Amino acid sequence: MAVVQYQSRLILLLVLFVLLVGGGRVAPLDLWDPTIRLPSDKDKPEDANHKEDGTRWAVLVAGSSGYGNYRHQADVCHAYQLLKKGGLKEENIVVFMYDDIANHEINPRPGVIINHPQGQDVYAGVPKDYTGKQVTAANLYAVLLGDKKAVKGGSGKVVDSKPNDRIFLYYSDHGGPGVLGMPNMPFLYAMDFIQVLKKKHASGSYKEMVIYVEACESGSIFEGIMPSDLNIYVTTASNAQENSFGTYCPGMDPSPPSEYITCLGDLYSVAWMEDSERHNLKKETIKQQYQNVKKRTSNSNNYDVGSHVMQYGSKNITVEKLYLYQGFDPASVNFPPNNGQLEKPMEVVNQRDAELFFMWQMYKRSEYGSEKKRDILEQIKETMGHRTHLDASIEFIGTFLYGPGKGSSTLNSVRALGLPLVDDWECLKSMVRVFETQCGSLTQYGMKHMRAFANICNSGVTQSEMEEACSAACNGHDPGQLHPSNKGYSA
Repeated sequence: MAVVQYQSRLILLLVLFVLLVGGGRVAPLDLWDPTIRLPSDKDKPEDANHKEDGTRWAVLVAGSSGYGNYRHQADVCHAYQLLKKGGLKEENIVVFMYDDIANHEINPRPGVIINHPQGQDVYAGVPKDYTGKQVTAANLYAVLLGDKKAVKGGSGKVVDSKPNDRIFLYYSDHGGPGVLGMPNMPFLYAMDFIQVLKKKHASGSYKEMVIYVEACESGSIFEGIMPSDLNIYVTTASNAQENSFGTYCPGMDPSPPSEYITCLGDLYSVAWMEDSERHNLKKETIKQQYQNVKKRTSNSNNYDVGSHVMQYGSKNITVEKLYLYQGFDPASVNFPPNNGQLEKPMEVVNQRDAELFFMWQMYKRSEYGSEKKRDILEQIKETMGHRTHLDASIEFIGTFLYGPGKGSSTLNSVRALGLPLVDDWECLKSMVRVFETQCGSLTQYGMKHMRAFANICNSGVTQSEMEEACSAACNGHDPGQLHPSNKGYSA
């Protein structure tokens, strides 16, 4: 009874206070200060509708190797440090990275990785859960499913989540229509990944999941095939048809320290991480971060040097606060929830050209007339030669299968928004295997031709017909010359 009387008196005092301040009139509800709470309210969570009642898990994936791809592992290491500051436990963060950057012979700061020109070391303390040959699509699937028996090598750490847990997945690498890169083959194919997500959902072993994907054509991984009822929200660096971009590269503003010859980060990735570091994540929502990152990644709506950030899946999750997935750094308690300020336009390089950009930097900084300079120039020529070979081979195959004038239009046709890249994903894998057997590895650059293989499947080309076309293109024939055969297939 005493408590009730106390609360009644407190309510009366608050009403009188409002009347006095409001000049004798009751202030409208929207002027009420939300920080004023009754004693009975003081223990209510800030986000009552989405309270934190489980464990946070995170899976961080750098899908590349090689010093020219420095930025992908730098992105992932930075993400790890951000989540650790947010209170996620190391035992609940699983890291995939080749781990050949920090101690690479040309790394100017041995044992150190940075993700910003003035950034601190983000490599220290990062767990080496799955490195080198262990960074595979199969291991990623096993980790997500919590299948300890299926993982091969590594720490054996998996997402052993429970029904009330939340999962954050971040991936950074090269991509192509329907695929994401991995340093060890095979690629991560979209439908395989979606099937893993469906299986995870069917197991009832999580409450909600948020996925961020940095890669060229990353929207194609989810376009037309990502269900909206899995309690999974996805955002991607680009739509299904465009490249993503590297940034913080030599010669840009801001530029890395002079001793660096490679890009330090990716535009979308640094956009979301730097946004998280500047805001109170107990107040900023997923939707607000999406909007901020979308503006910055579009480079102030200049899509010639930026990309369209997309979202898929269970978009109702975007009303939730970011801390439920990324944690909360106590040092950010007084940071704004969302300042809405646009960054100045970023200088960027196409992800597919970042490798050449890196080699060119090496060439420029090598001693004139040295053997090293000649070797680098030879590497550049070989890389360009292989790219020309891939492009010409695909063009040749298109003409072989569909006839002059039809090949290019058929292979490059884009399906309507909302439709999946390909109807038969096993066919897509098969066509890629046939091509690589006859014509060599697609490489990171060649992933851009995945749409051509998808359209070959969609038009009904058989495996034997594809084998004939690839043999003609790459075994004893000049891919630069068009084959007279006209198979006459319709798209």
